[in-house]
Amino acid sequence: MNKPELAARIKQAAYLEGDFVLSSGRRSKYYFDKYLFTTKPELLGAVARLVAEMLPGETARIAGAELGAVPLAAAVSLQTRLPFVIVKKQTKDYGTSKPIEGVLEPGDKVTLVEDIITTAGQCIKAANALKAAGADVIRIIGIIDRQEGGAENIRQAGFDYEPLFVKADLGV
Repeated sequence: MNKPELAARIKQAAYLEGDFVLSSGRRSKYYFDKYLFTTKPELLGAVARLVAEMLPGETARIAGAELGAVPLAAAVSLQTRLPFVIVKKQTKDYGTSKPIEGVLEPGDKVTLVEDIITTAGQCIKAANALKAAGADVIRIIGIIDRQEGGAENIRQAGFDYEPLFVKADLGV
Protein backbone atom coordinates (compact mmCIF):
# COMPACT_ATOMS: atom_id res chain seq x y z
CA MET A 1 0.00 0.00 0.00
CA ASN A 2 1.50 3.36 -0.98
CA LYS A 3 1.57 6.37 1.33
CA PRO A 4 -1.38 8.31 -0.19
CA GLU A 5 -3.54 5.17 -0.18
CA LEU A 6 -2.58 4.47 3.44
CA ALA A 7 -3.42 8.07 4.41
CA ALA A 8 -6.88 7.69 2.88
CA ARG A 9 -7.43 4.34 4.61
CA ILE A 10 -6.32 5.70 8.00
CA LYS A 11 -8.64 8.70 7.64
CA GLN A 12 -11.52 6.41 6.67
CA ALA A 13 -10.85 4.14 9.65
CA ALA A 14 -9.88 6.58 12.39
CA TYR A 15 -11.10 10.13 11.69
CA LEU A 16 -14.01 11.20 13.89
CA GLU A 17 -15.87 14.50 14.12
CA GLY A 18 -17.51 15.84 17.26
CA ASP A 19 -16.43 17.52 20.47
CA PHE A 20 -13.31 15.92 21.95
CA VAL A 21 -10.87 16.66 24.75
CA LEU A 22 -7.33 15.68 23.72
CA SER A 23 -4.62 14.36 26.05
CA SER A 24 -3.08 17.84 25.88
CA GLY A 25 -6.26 19.19 27.46
CA ARG A 26 -7.22 21.05 24.30
CA ARG A 27 -10.69 20.72 22.80
CA SER A 28 -11.04 19.68 19.18
CA LYS A 29 -13.83 19.26 16.64
CA TYR A 30 -12.04 16.21 15.23
CA TYR A 31 -10.15 13.23 16.60
CA PHE A 32 -7.89 10.56 15.19
CA ASP A 33 -8.70 7.38 17.12
CA LYS A 34 -5.40 5.52 16.95
CA TYR A 35 -7.00 2.28 18.08
CA LEU A 36 -9.21 2.27 14.99
CA PHE A 37 -6.14 1.88 12.78
CA THR A 38 -3.57 0.20 15.03
CA THR A 39 -5.93 -2.72 15.67
CA LYS A 40 -6.33 -3.44 11.95
CA PRO A 41 -3.45 -5.68 10.81
CA GLU A 42 -3.42 -4.41 7.22
CA LEU A 43 -3.16 -0.76 8.35
CA LEU A 44 -0.75 -1.43 11.22
CA GLY A 45 1.48 -3.48 8.91
CA ALA A 46 1.49 -0.77 6.24
CA VAL A 47 2.35 1.89 8.82
CA ALA A 48 5.17 -0.30 10.17
CA ARG A 49 6.65 -0.76 6.68
CA LEU A 50 6.71 2.99 6.04
CA VAL A 51 8.09 3.80 9.50
CA ALA A 52 10.83 1.19 8.99
CA GLU A 53 11.95 3.16 5.92
CA MET A 54 12.19 6.33 8.05
CA LEU A 55 14.48 4.86 10.71
CA PRO A 56 17.99 6.26 10.89
CA GLY A 57 20.44 3.52 9.93
CA GLU A 58 22.08 3.53 13.33
CA THR A 59 18.84 2.72 15.18
CA ALA A 60 19.51 -0.15 17.58
CA ARG A 61 16.16 -0.15 19.35
CA ILE A 62 12.59 1.05 18.82
CA ALA A 63 10.61 2.60 21.68
CA GLY A 64 6.93 3.25 22.18
CA ALA A 65 5.13 4.88 25.08
CA GLU A 66 2.31 2.97 26.70
CA LEU A 67 -0.43 2.39 25.68
CA GLY A 68 -1.12 3.79 22.24
CA ALA A 69 2.35 3.52 20.72
CA VAL A 70 3.06 -0.03 21.92
CA PRO A 71 1.43 -1.80 18.94
CA LEU A 72 3.27 0.59 16.62
CA ALA A 73 6.65 -0.13 18.25
CA ALA A 74 5.94 -3.87 18.21
CA ALA A 75 4.93 -3.80 14.53
CA VAL A 76 8.04 -1.81 13.54
CA SER A 77 10.14 -4.22 15.61
CA LEU A 78 8.67 -7.19 13.74
CA GLN A 79 9.23 -5.43 10.41
CA THR A 80 12.87 -4.53 11.13
CA ARG A 81 13.86 -7.33 13.53
CA LEU A 82 15.09 -4.62 15.93
CA PRO A 83 14.16 -5.04 19.60
CA PHE A 84 11.77 -2.59 21.22
CA VAL A 85 11.12 -1.14 24.65
CA ILE A 86 7.99 0.23 26.27
CA VAL A 87 8.15 3.54 28.12
CA LYS A 88 5.64 3.56 30.97
CA LYS A 89 3.56 6.62 31.75
CA GLN A 90 4.18 6.01 35.41
CA THR A 91 6.16 3.51 37.40
CA LYS A 92 4.15 0.94 39.32
CA ASP A 93 4.67 0.26 43.03
CA TYR A 94 4.92 -3.47 42.42
CA GLY A 95 6.89 -5.92 40.32
CA THR A 96 10.11 -4.48 38.95
CA SER A 97 8.94 -0.85 39.32
CA LYS A 98 10.86 0.04 36.14
CA PRO A 99 9.96 3.09 34.03
CA ILE A 100 11.03 1.24 30.85
CA GLU A 101 10.19 -2.37 30.04
CA GLY A 102 12.46 -4.46 27.87
CA VAL A 103 16.22 -4.37 27.52
CA LEU A 104 17.76 -0.92 27.15
CA GLU A 105 21.52 -0.56 27.37
CA PRO A 106 23.28 2.75 28.10
CA GLY A 107 24.22 4.39 24.81
CA ASP A 108 21.62 2.50 22.75
CA LYS A 109 20.54 4.55 19.76
CA VAL A 110 16.74 4.62 19.97
CA THR A 111 14.00 5.79 17.65
CA LEU A 112 10.81 6.61 19.53
CA VAL A 113 7.55 5.98 17.69
CA GLU A 114 4.51 8.01 18.75
CA ASP A 115 0.94 7.71 17.56
CA ILE A 116 -0.73 11.13 17.42
CA ILE A 117 1.22 14.36 17.96
CA THR A 118 -0.63 17.45 19.16
CA THR A 119 1.53 19.41 21.63
CA ALA A 120 3.89 16.40 22.07
CA GLY A 121 3.92 16.64 25.86
CA GLN A 122 3.66 12.88 26.42
CA CYS A 123 6.10 12.17 23.62
CA ILE A 124 8.74 14.51 25.06
CA LYS A 125 8.21 12.98 28.50
CA ALA A 126 8.83 9.50 27.04
CA ALA A 127 11.94 10.69 25.16
CA ASN A 128 13.31 12.26 28.34
CA ALA A 129 12.68 9.01 30.26
CA LEU A 130 14.70 7.17 27.63
CA LYS A 131 17.51 9.73 27.95
CA ALA A 132 17.44 9.42 31.74
CA ALA A 133 17.89 5.66 31.31
CA GLY A 134 21.02 6.28 29.23
CA ALA A 135 19.60 5.98 25.71
CA ASP A 136 20.51 8.24 22.82
CA VAL A 137 17.15 9.22 21.28
CA ILE A 138 18.17 9.81 17.67
CA ARG A 139 14.71 10.42 16.20
CA ILE A 140 11.06 10.66 17.10
CA ILE A 141 8.61 9.53 14.44
CA GLY A 142 4.98 10.61 14.82
CA ILE A 143 2.40 8.69 12.84
CA ILE A 144 -0.07 11.59 12.59
CA ASP A 145 0.96 15.17 13.38
CA ARG A 146 -2.06 17.37 14.05
CA GLN A 147 0.12 20.42 13.23
CA GLU A 148 -0.68 22.14 16.53
CA GLY A 149 2.82 22.91 17.76
CA GLY A 150 4.08 19.42 18.59
CA ALA A 151 6.85 19.40 15.99
CA GLU A 152 8.21 22.70 17.27
CA ASN A 153 8.00 21.51 20.90
CA ILE A 154 9.88 18.31 20.09
CA ARG A 155 12.64 20.20 18.30
CA GLN A 156 12.85 22.80 21.09
CA ALA A 157 13.30 19.90 23.54
CA GLY A 158 16.36 18.90 21.50
CA PHE A 159 15.07 15.92 19.54
CA ASP A 160 15.07 15.15 15.82
CA TYR A 161 11.51 14.69 14.58
CA GLU A 162 9.81 13.42 11.46
CA PRO A 163 6.09 12.74 10.98
CA LEU A 164 4.79 9.95 8.77
CA PHE A 165 1.68 12.03 8.08
CA VAL A 166 0.55 15.54 8.90
CA LYS A 167 -3.17 16.24 9.14
CA ALA A 168 -3.15 17.81 5.67
CA ASP A 169 -1.92 14.47 4.22
CA LEU A 170 -5.15 12.95 5.54
CA GLY A 171 -7.27 15.70 4.00
CA VAL A 172 -8.03 17.45 7.28
